[in-house]
Amino acid sequence: MDALEIGTLTVPGARLHYEVRGAGPLLLLIAGGASDAAVFEPLAAVLAAHHRVVSYDPRGNSRSRLHGPPADQRVEVHTDDAHRLLDHLSADGEPARVFGGCAVGLVALELAIRHPERVRTVVAHEPPVMALLPDAEAHRAFFDDVHAVFRREGVASALDELSAIFGGRPAPGLPEAHDNNPFFLAHVVRPFTRHVPDLTALRAVAERIVMAGGEESRTFTVHRPAVALAERLGHRPVLFPGGHVGYAKDPVAFAGRLAEVFAATAPPVGPGAMTCGS
Repeated sequence: MDALEIGTLTVPGARLHYEVRGAGPLLLLIAGGASDAAVFEPLAAVLAAHHRVVSYDPRGNSRSRLHGPPADQRVEVHTDDAHRLLDHLSADGEPARVFGGCAVGLVALELAIRHPERVRTVVAHEPPVMALLPDAEAHRAFFDDVHAVFRREGVASALDELSAIFGGRPAPGLPEAHDNNPFFLAHVVRPFTRHVPDLTALRAVAERIVMAGGEESRTFTVHRPAVALAERLGHRPVLFPGGHVGYAKDPVAFAGRLAEVFAATAPPVGPGAMTCGS
């Protein structure tokens, strides 16, 4: 399905490229890591049968150009971008369902904390909240090493190093408008893996949060933070088809699981509300 709308939105320090498909309840898909809106095209085409699906290139990736020189990225700034995009596309303040995978699962969670009125349900799929793990310092050193390898030996060697958290498998090839790996390795991987959401604030909106992970990545390091964060929220993580990027590898099955999660997650009705992750 072709995008019904392609546009740009100027935000502080960048200009975001976004795409809109379908009609119905608002659903925001946030691309993670080195990805852009292209990674969601098959998934969005399926979801657009019942949703107004918004996807975009995160600042610094592909068609979302920075206004100045590249710098280390902050989860809070990316969260502000997502909020501004929702305001731009939904003037009536309609709360959105939000999906974020990998690093931008952190953005989805931060959006629920900072702008709960704009969020109906957040599905955060394997966000790298490594600081919640018992071996947090070892993981901090690991990502420092990935960055050092990138600076010393380049993209291929750094991605090979990074594969350790994905069970030692090579990074999967994903659709993308441009190669964003240099920007990701230089300016995203370290600051995002150091970010820790405010757990007290997150518990206050826990009824809106679904922690998720891949059925095929359950034994990988990248899956562990989702389990740890779900435990902090009193939830059980929800398993989705495929592995860490199941949304790109099996979009039909993944869309079906998302639909089940959304159907089982009632709109927030108060502090005692329950979710399918409870």
